[in-house]
Amino acid sequence: MLEAAQMSDIEIITFGCRLNAYESEVMREHAGAAGVTDAVIVNTCAVTAEAVRQARQAIRKARRKNPGAKIVVTGCAAQIDPDRFAAMDEVDRVIGNQEKLEAHTLDTIAREGARRMLAEALTAEVAGYVERHGEARDEKGRALVVRNGKARKRKVTVGSGTIEVEAPRVDDRRNGERFTSKILPPYMRRSPKVAEVLPLLYLRGLSTGDFREALPVLLGKDAAGLSPTAITRLIGGWQEEYEAFRRRDLSEQEYVYVWVDGVHFRIRLEDDRLCTLVMIGVRRDGKKDLLAVEDGYRESSESWGSVLRDLKKRGLRPPLLAVGDGALGFWKAVRDAWPETKEQRCWVHRLANVLDKLPKRLQGKAKRMLNEIMNAEKREDAEKEIERFAEEFEAKYPKSVASLRRDQDKLFTFYDFPAEHWQHIRSTNAIESSFATVRMRPRPRA
Repeated sequence: MLEAAQMSDIEIITFGCRLNAYESEVMREHAGAAGVTDAVIVNTCAVTAEAVRQARQAIRKARRKNPGAKIVVTGCAAQIDPDRFAAMDEVDRVIGNQEKLEAHTLDTIAREGARRMLAEALTAEVAGYVERHGEARDEKGRALVVRNGKARKRKVTVGSGTIEVEAPRVDDRRNGERFTSKILPPYMRRSPKVAEVLPLLYLRGLSTGDFREALPVLLGKDAAGLSPTAITRLIGGWQEEYEAFRRRDLSEQEYVYVWVDGVHFRIRLEDDRLCTLVMIGVRRDGKKDLLAVEDGYRESSESWGSVLRDLKKRGLRPPLLAVGDGALGFWKAVRDAWPETKEQRCWVHRLANVLDKLPKRLQGKAKRMLNEIMNAEKREDAEKEIERFAEEFEAKYPKSVASLRRDQDKLFTFYDFPAEHWQHIRSTNAIESSFATVRMRPRPRA
């Protein structure tokens, strides 16, 4: 039996029994919370040789379909014969049955992005060194300073955890000269400067595309280890990627749902009133795309209006449904830009607001009643549950009930869409899970 999870940028391919199907759902939740994106997890079965053959076939097909995705293989077949799956060119990682349900395993996969960023900086450093000494030649005209493969893998602890690095090597045959990386010296195992720069690069890259302030944190005041040419090359490449993301044509895709939110971080890089405006869209095939990540002023309608006008100019057609928090200035902007788009208020935000207006001793009971409302099979049932909630709490806590009833019809728009989509479109969890690990980073000490 083969099942594939939908409505996610983490695809789960499941073979075998119902237990595997349950475990796959657990892995999908852990992967989303860890910030894993663009990944395929194959949960294999070893009951028959045919099941193993089908799993290997599915892995090859997944690679052809998603050439840039990380492919992770687990399950009984991978447990029994891990080397066979690890030897497949399409596979990035094999994990055992015990590991697959542990959240930290998927955190490791998420750290792959940090490893690639560090590798890029090390490669640029070596390229700059070789370029600076390119004129050094021996008596036969051969270059004395050349690249010389990569060093053995070693583990380095950085801000997002421990990653494995293969640093490029240099063969410097000049008398008394030797290349030593200033970014990652030979015996360094923990780099506080690299730990500080990873979240900065991530946040700066998403919000403004300006990496120039982050590089000194990694490389020191004088940017030791990278020549001005190499720094310019790195900054140019990163800025080009971000600007290309902001200019890309959106007219060829149709997005049926969009999630929107204003994301605030504990790390403050600029004015406290600024936040990051995020929009994620989902296509008819269930694949999610990041559509916009822009600076905004307190989630104002003017800021959201600017984002929507830019998206329209690049060809984005109005989605059927927009999902977001009721406090967003987005709703005024969306009525001007996409008047035909239906509105769905985020239940997670709404529940938090309602519970915040009740004493703690009542929040457990209230939360159970609110979940009954949110998960009701029909709109009529949900409306009846709201009345029951009001009868229970309105006399003493009218603000809590008023918060629940505010824009009540917008809480139930999801009922107009297919039932299998309800759990995805009644909240902005698609954004919350993507930014959770960055939000949790502590404020840097002075």
